Amino acid sequence: MELTLSSVGGIPEVMPGADLGTLVATALPEDLAGTDVVLIAQKVVSKAEGRSVALDTVTAGDEARELAAGSGHDPRLVQLILDETEQLIRSQRGVLICRTHHGFVCANAGVDQSNVDDDHALLLPVDPDGSARSLRARIAEVRGVAPAVVITDSFGRAWRIGQVDVAIGAAGLLPEDDWRGRADSRGRELAATQIAVADSLAAAADLARAKDGAEPVVLARGLGRFVTAEDGPGAAALRRPPAEDLFL
Repeated sequence: MELTLSSVGGIPEVMPGADLGTLVATALPEDLAGTDVVLIAQKVVSKAEGRSVALDTVTAGDEARELAAGSGHDPRLVQLILDETEQLIRSQRGVLICRTHHGFVCANAGVDQSNVDDDHALLLPVDPDGSARSLRARIAEVRGVAPAVVITDSFGRAWRIGQVDVAIGAAGLLPEDDWRGRADSRGRELAATQIAVADSLAAAADLARAKDGAEPVVLARGLGRFVTAEDGPGAAALRRPPAEDLFL
């Protein structure tokens, strides 16, 4: 088996309201196949969906000002984080660990200021799986084939140093390969092995593009066995239910 990942050039600066699906479809290679996986950085999805917020339009409340005093953040930025948060889990060392309205557990509810205009912040898409489905449908309309689509974003990890990209949205891809009940190479039954296919692909895609570059799309080939005609359950299938989360 061979797996290849290549960054895709030719995508212009994405502005609010942009037809991102057409921009991506046009930039993808001529031999695009329905077994391919298109991985798209969250930032351009959020920009196209108008999720950039000017801080001067935000009024910080009492809780935001109190948290900002201990974190060093702009109180208006903290207010945006709180607005995107369903549960504030911890505030420590200038980082707010939040459970978002989507169900993601991450730093600062995914609110980010890198690679955006000064005095602005970028929020996660309202429905990342829905965004992936829409992008897949648009690519299929323009190109006549429907590759899988994964929307990726950088997350920290509780037990490890550094960040990796994970899938926050997906369409047309089996998000996990469940080996529970199957046997290992010695015939022992596997009880807990669930391979996070979408997250593994997202992490690999991050190595194919530069953080300071302008190539937010990566094309992956060689994993057609995980690509489905149906959009499927999306990346939501990888979110651990709160009742099973040992850190909540």
